[in-house]
Amino acid sequence: MIKENQRLLNQLHVLSDGLLVFFSMMVAYWIRFYVFTGIEGVPFAWYIRLAAVAVALCLLSYAMVGLYSSYRSIRFHREAARFLCANVLDTICLMAGLFVFRLEHMSRWTLVFFFLVSSFLLLGKRAAMRLVLRRCRRMGYNQKHVVLVGRGPMAEKYLYKIRRDKNLGFRVDGYVADEDGWKALPCLGTYSQLERVLDTYTPDEVVVAIAAQDEEKMPKIIAACEKTGTKVSVIPFYAAYIPSNPQVDNIDGLPMINLRRIPLDNIGNAFVKRVFDIMGALVLIVVTSPLMLMAAVGVKLSSPGPIIFRQLRVGKDKKEFYMYKFRSMRVNAREQSGWSTNEDPRKTAFGSFIRKCSIDELPQFFNVLKGDMSLVGPRPEVPHYVGQFKEEIPRYMVKHQVRPGITGWAQVNGLRGDTSIRDRIEHDLYYIENWNILFDVKILLMTLFKAVNKEKLNV
Repeated sequence: MIKENQRLLNQLHVLSDGLLVFFSMMVAYWIRFYVFTGIEGVPFAWYIRLAAVAVALCLLSYAMVGLYSSYRSIRFHREAARFLCANVLDTICLMAGLFVFRLEHMSRWTLVFFFLVSSFLLLGKRAAMRLVLRRCRRMGYNQKHVVLVGRGPMAEKYLYKIRRDKNLGFRVDGYVADEDGWKALPCLGTYSQLERVLDTYTPDEVVVAIAAQDEEKMPKIIAACEKTGTKVSVIPFYAAYIPSNPQVDNIDGLPMINLRRIPLDNIGNAFVKRVFDIMGALVLIVVTSPLMLMAAVGVKLSSPGPIIFRQLRVGKDKKEFYMYKFRSMRVNAREQSGWSTNEDPRKTAFGSFIRKCSIDELPQFFNVLKGDMSLVGPRPEVPHYVGQFKEEIPRYMVKHQVRPGITGWAQVNGLRGDTSIRDRIEHDLYYIENWNILFDVKILLMTLFKAVNKEKLNV
């Protein structure tokens, strides 16, 4: 039943998109020539033709970026990003078309208004559809029936996640394995009975999550799914080591999963981030220079010792560097390896103040200019603790594949100071694997927002 519903939903999705694209062009025409008065250089019929071309172009581009595939497991912000990228390219193509075909009398402003109106209407429609489908799934409708093959750790993790998020709309009818006794689900049969199980229950999808010791059964499992025409997805037993967006390489037809290829491995991405860091650091040094001057005077008057505290940290490619901070503690023997806490007795009164306001971090802008650090990234750790954590926490050393940052995804989510290292690493890995320049901008804005709120609370 769900296959027919999904097919009908996709057809309505495409049809409504086409109608809204056409309607958006008409609204854009009305805004251009009736809200903002102007001279119509060509007959209205030409804009009708332009709208028809826009419908064909937009529907093709939306399909190419995957907007008509099932988005149960795709978050709305990712769908919106795909849509806006496609819409920008479509609008540019339409403008280029007017130039190529020498339609200089057709209004370019109409296309600008078309982009704004169509983005608003189509994103609004998608958001409304998600809300309606979410409500239907919570009521038990539009469920996607799944048979789970295997009962290893990954099978248990999969079941936990889909039961935690009812909005996904997955319903596991049972599991297939040679061992029964799993109380969370009914056992539908053994691996050798999988074909009969699929013929009996006709699920929408099979999810294979077998344990490592059952790996040799995979060929027969895949064969049974293909023989019954059932869609199959595989969660490998080593899924815990695979990033959220794995890169698959191809060596003469042999697929190879790259476990640690990250966006910043790309030279273009790395160049953009470095330019962003340099420009941002220069601007921030100029803007905060009066604050840094006052902090320097305060540190000098608060206790004997240097104004700038240099501490050895581990950065990109495990290279050590000196990170700069305004000194917030009295000079002591544990300053290079001692872990600081919120109630650390080594802190001076002025040091406590600049730490609360994060003013002590400002000299790190010079670390950014030197290339030791980035504005955004995982926080660097002292060598003493790196040696300890890499033995205790899986994937800890992955954070050293990128430059450390003054702020980061973990920090803006409250994971700084005396907090869980494991939670910090999870957030750092998410940032590393999902980096883009807009993500950096978002983190910087969240850092500024939290700093402003902290100041209001202190006042």
